[in-house]
Amino acid sequence: MENFWSLLKRGLHGTYISVQPYHLFRYVDEQAFRFNVRKDVDGEKISDAERFRMVVTQAVGRRLTYEELTGKMLEDGERGIVP
Repeated sequence: MENFWSLLKRGLHGTYISVQPYHLFRYVDEQAFRFNVRKDVDGEKISDAERFRMVVTQAVGRRLTYEELTGKMLEDGERGIVP
């Protein structure tokens, strides 16, 4: 547990310099994902490239619109859907 918190603090103070409190849960979720997926089923370390490939393959077929992301409509009243 101490290892996770030290990695989180290092990320917040080093990589993400200006973190707003209302976005903190997103940074914690990212660090929790990295911590939980640092090794494969055989106990071998997973590289950042392998972790990225895994995330991209899980994102296929999913769609996030501007409205869903922000809870706002676009300025011209259009929905946040890009054709």
